Amino acid sequence: MSNRSIKFKGRLRNYLCSPLYLIGVLVLFNIPFYLIDTRAGICMSGFTGIYTITVVVTYCRNKPLLVNELVNFATQYGSVQKKLLNEFEIAYALLDYNGKLLWVNEQFEQMTGKDKNYHKSITSLFPSITKELLQSEETLELNLPMGEQHLRVSMSRIYFDAIISEANIVEMDSDRNYLTAVYFFDETELNRYIQENEDQKMVVAQVYIDNFDEALESIEDVKRSLLIALVDRKVNAYFSKVDALVRKTEKDKYFVVFRHEYLKTLKEDKFSVLEDVKTVKVGNTMAVTLSIGIGDTAATYSQNNEYSRMAIDLALGRGGDQVVLREGEKVTYFGGKAQQVERNTRVKARVKAHALRSIIESKERVIVMGHQISDMDSFGAAIGIYCAARTLDKKVQIVLNTVSSTLRPFRECFTEEKGYASDTFLTREQAIEVCTPNTVVMVVDTNRPGNTECPEILKMTKNIVVFDHHRQTNDVIENPVLSYIEPYASSACEMVAEILQYFTEGIKLATQEADSIYAGILIDTNNFMAKTGVRTFEAAAYLKRCGAEVTRVRKMLRYDMTDYKARAEVVRHAEVYRDAFAISVCPTDNIESPTIVGAQAANELLNITGIKASFVLTDYKGKVYISSRSIDEINVQLIMEALGGGGHLTIAGAQLEHYTIAEVKQMLQQTIDKMIEEGDLKV
Repeated sequence: MSNRSIKFKGRLRNYLCSPLYLIGVLVLFNIPFYLIDTRAGICMSGFTGIYTITVVVTYCRNKPLLVNELVNFATQYGSVQKKLLNEFEIAYALLDYNGKLLWVNEQFEQMTGKDKNYHKSITSLFPSITKELLQSEETLELNLPMGEQHLRVSMSRIYFDAIISEANIVEMDSDRNYLTAVYFFDETELNRYIQENEDQKMVVAQVYIDNFDEALESIEDVKRSLLIALVDRKVNAYFSKVDALVRKTEKDKYFVVFRHEYLKTLKEDKFSVLEDVKTVKVGNTMAVTLSIGIGDTAATYSQNNEYSRMAIDLALGRGGDQVVLREGEKVTYFGGKAQQVERNTRVKARVKAHALRSIIESKERVIVMGHQISDMDSFGAAIGIYCAARTLDKKVQIVLNTVSSTLRPFRECFTEEKGYASDTFLTREQAIEVCTPNTVVMVVDTNRPGNTECPEILKMTKNIVVFDHHRQTNDVIENPVLSYIEPYASSACEMVAEILQYFTEGIKLATQEADSIYAGILIDTNNFMAKTGVRTFEAAAYLKRCGAEVTRVRKMLRYDMTDYKARAEVVRHAEVYRDAFAISVCPTDNIESPTIVGAQAANELLNITGIKASFVLTDYKGKVYISSRSIDEINVQLIMEALGGGGHLTIAGAQLEHYTIAEVKQMLQQTIDKMIEEGDLKV
């Protein structure tokens, strides 16, 4: 290439050509000299000519030298840059639009074992870096494992138009006018240090013996110390395997601290201490069970301790015999397969009754509500709280949006003719209008805010009380002033019946009120055949003394012919899955309350020989409802929790939106298969 073909541009051109521009200025100045004096003009013309020859000769002779110097500098500068990039400590590669290797540095050669003559696609070396990924518009960065190494790959595009924006000699495809620079950062050591730091963090656990007093009462006095010692030994031996620090804080409580790296081991073991401690037998008829709450991933030790406290409260609220792991907002459950143990003591019920009385006395209004699509237990419990608040001369109202066919005979008993105010029952909209900060909101038969009849009023007052017999989940009503959750209770009506006995002396119930509460117990226990204990029959006896009539209740609970036929259809079309699980679909045509029919049919399916658990699916108002039942062999509550629901060991349910019956059925079967494979279910 000739030096003459090279033209200077920009500031360099202006600087080098400025003497040439001065020639024109001298020529212009020469004209006035001729007008003043001819000889002066001739002299000025001679000077201008000599200057012009000198400048032109100098420019022509020095331009090639200057061009050569510039080229040499650019060449040396490019060589330096290339040398630095080639010896760069980070592996680097340059790719074309299709991912083909154009150039690599020495670090890349050492990392991959390929030399600079290797020009195949980078996908042949790293399958994770695909052509589609390179051509995507998203941020090009990913983590890439390579043997024992952990690489962070960062990719950036180099557009040609940004490099040669002034060039006009080539035309490029606008979609492919870039190269891709790929940087490989070896973060193996960094990740190892991060992992070591995580492993060294402390995990806090609290271990409670669920039935300490009950287990001791079931054996002779001389053997009690032996039972305590054996349980202590089991707990200490289990946690000593993970280098944990165990301290007994009370007769039935332990405080445990261990490193985070061992938490994975305990998870894989599925906290076998839960089952191991049940093997302690020294003549006790009742097996010892544990509840464990674990707090992890918090920024401070005190916060981890708070997480563990919240976790143990949740474990106890779910009936005990399980582990609850709280990692920030994430909650994981282990165990919880045993039937809850009924506690014969009524001390807790008496304390809760007095606390409830104090709360109601200090407020001007009480609003009671149960769960959506209220059943008999929810309605009966609400009526019981209505009776309690009425004795204190407080304005009390019940939120009831829909009245099912089962509820209707009982709801029709509470009319103005029988002495009840016209606004005793409210709709959701009416409840929002009357609720004030000085209102007590009583939630019965549910502890999940989204399942209540009117979730909005939970945010309108801080005076919230929860009475429920379902196991808690991580989705619970926050910060209630009083919470009474007893998973071992047969029903919310049983709990309310106990509360009424301690709420105030001489409380009187009308026959329709006693009937409603009694009916709630009757329905939830399947005519006293499921989840019944001593306290269940004592509550029923109390209601009987208050005027409940078994025959009258039975008449009001009789089935409609259409519902009865639908229930028979559910049983007739039931499919037996894995020789133990009955799965069926409840029809919804011409049925007023299909979800209730589905629950009744699930109970009926348990009467079939060989069926260990039943599941009835109902498509109703845009949701698929699952009613699940078992006798004692299968924990249906664990299955329903896996599908986003909950309940009890033998009675549980779930609600799924945006799914068809077929999809929910497939999800249910897959959940059962997975839990059997993992050992959570034994068929």
